[in-house]
Amino acid sequence: MLCYCNTQFSMVRSSTLKHINRFLRKNRKWPLSPYKTKWHQTFSQEQALLTLKQAASTPPPPQQQKQDNLYQSRILSSLLHSFSLYNSNPTPNAYYFIIKTLTKTSQFCDINPILDHLELVENFQTPEYIFARLIKAYGDANKLHDAIEVFYRIPKFRCVPTVYSLNTLLSVLCRKNEGLKMVPHVLFQSQRMSVRLEESTFSVLINALCRIRRVYYAIEMLHCMKKDGFMIHTRMCSLIFQSLCAQNKSLATIDIMGFLEGLRKLGFCPVIGDYANLIRFLVESGRDLDALNVLTQMKSDGIKPDILCYTMVLSGVIANDNFVKADEVFDELLVLGLVPDVYTYNVYINGLCKQNNVEAGITLIRGMDGLGCKPNIITYNLVLEGLCKGGKLSRASELMTEMEMKGVGLNLLTYRIMINGLLSRGEIIEASCLLEKVLDKFSCLWSMNVDEVICGLCQRGMLCEALELIEKMADKNVYPGARVWKALLLSCGSNLSFTDTIFEDLVDPT
Repeated sequence: MLCYCNTQFSMVRSSTLKHINRFLRKNRKWPLSPYKTKWHQTFSQEQALLTLKQAASTPPPPQQQKQDNLYQSRILSSLLHSFSLYNSNPTPNAYYFIIKTLTKTSQFCDINPILDHLELVENFQTPEYIFARLIKAYGDANKLHDAIEVFYRIPKFRCVPTVYSLNTLLSVLCRKNEGLKMVPHVLFQSQRMSVRLEESTFSVLINALCRIRRVYYAIEMLHCMKKDGFMIHTRMCSLIFQSLCAQNKSLATIDIMGFLEGLRKLGFCPVIGDYANLIRFLVESGRDLDALNVLTQMKSDGIKPDILCYTMVLSGVIANDNFVKADEVFDELLVLGLVPDVYTYNVYINGLCKQNNVEAGITLIRGMDGLGCKPNIITYNLVLEGLCKGGKLSRASELMTEMEMKGVGLNLLTYRIMINGLLSRGEIIEASCLLEKVLDKFSCLWSMNVDEVICGLCQRGMLCEALELIEKMADKNVYPGARVWKALLLSCGSNLSFTDTIFEDLVDPT
């Protein structure tokens, strides 16, 4: 029985093998070698790319470099050699690595052979990101014509150009005035290449128009987008609105409020930054009440104005001497729980000083420290100027001493305010002493009314003091004007020998 089973099994096995052999002979489909599978091909390409990277990072011997230059670039020969070692063909990633390496090292002269080989020898569909990278690199190197040429050649590399490469090229061209002139022709050619414009393309163009202050063209393009059915993004509207608000040369002719309403009809919802630009525009154009109405509009739109908005409105109403509104605005921001910063306090203190209420400004300064807002030099200079204009020179002098005790660094403007105040009251000697202090402390005498001080000394017969002051000025390479020399001559009278001695000492102090 056992022999019979073995015989039957052998017959079945023999019949199966004969059937398999007959099938293989008929169809000629042999089992694949494990070395020809997809994973092995991928592995070989990865190893070839790794070999290429190592070769690119290693400088060649001088003799080999000369031989490479006779036929083709070294990096191209490295590419072909690296993949031939693994019996594989170069991949798109390998070409991307080569182009990236060449652009990083600014070897642009070696790129054309690479592109020619990619176009004429290879047969795979080249990814578009390779050309986008190359276009950007050419743009960074200010090779705009080369960037345009690469874009036009994209179809030759078995690649369908899209808005991705077009936007990259437009971004490159829009950086420079030279490139802006090429944009219309590129757009025309892109239509012939069947590249469809998208919202992102219009965004690039609108950014460029706003940058070169062609805002009205950007507005026209926005209307074209709406007409053609493109989606209008909030960022585009915000950029155009911001650029329009920056058109300071034509403040009186811009209907900014009407333009904002037009943007609202397009679906634009302004945020706090847009309202801040609007308020700045209105304040700079002297429309303080309109700026005040914007605050009301913001609150009705559910947007809480920040301290910057209130500070700008406050400066607008104070600039137009609307001090009642200024008090209302300042009280309102406090009621809303906003914390004034040093800029807000400076604006409000300036309003107090314009009303000759300097003492209230001083009181507010002393309260700022308790509120956690330290006054700066601008704050003190505002009050100091108010005191000097009011003739309160002793009070101003006390404030300067207080500033020094608190560690507030006095700047040139501080001394100029004080010197002007002393000169306006005829305090020439005090002004001269303060000017000498400035000469010891600063190397530049920006608008310090030096001539007025020296002429005042000469008029009072204090010629020696005037000459000492001129000598100190000469050490700082600061020289008085013609009116000072005239005052010196008049002070000397008929004593010409004394005058000669003076000028000789000034010219040659040795």
